[in-house]
Amino acid sequence: MTSPSIVLHSVAIDTPDPERLAAFYCNLAGGRVTYRSDDWVETQYPTGQRLSFQLSPDYVAPTWPANTVPQQAHVDFHVPEYEAAHAHALSLGATFLEDESAHSDFRVYADPDGHPFCLCLEQPERYEAAESTPQA
Repeated sequence: MTSPSIVLHSVAIDTPDPERLAAFYCNLAGGRVTYRSDDWVETQYPTGQRLSFQLSPDYVAPTWPANTVPQQAHVDFHVPEYEAAHAHALSLGATFLEDESAHSDFRVYADPDGHPFCLCLEQPERYEAAESTPQA
């Protein structure tokens, strides 16, 4: 059976303030707002990825790592090294949740609404190998 044309457009994140959270992620990763309405903001980043932010008036922040309120999803960002990205994220209002001592390739943070996100060390060899492997 042939697959229909289905294109991933964006990942949407619930928030009590779509404008504020979109600004946080645009400032974190060099994105820009591409669309906005009263309850939705879309952003795009230099390498083409998109994040959208959806108004959720009853939003409850995740309690990671306790998981009383599950994280539901998180965003990973690749960085060449931790220190500059760490300082930048904190300067924008991120909260540092977990260092890399248990795992050398990522650190965990929370955005201003409490959504966990990771700063991951770039591992080009990981993606080069995946690109050369046929899809199942």
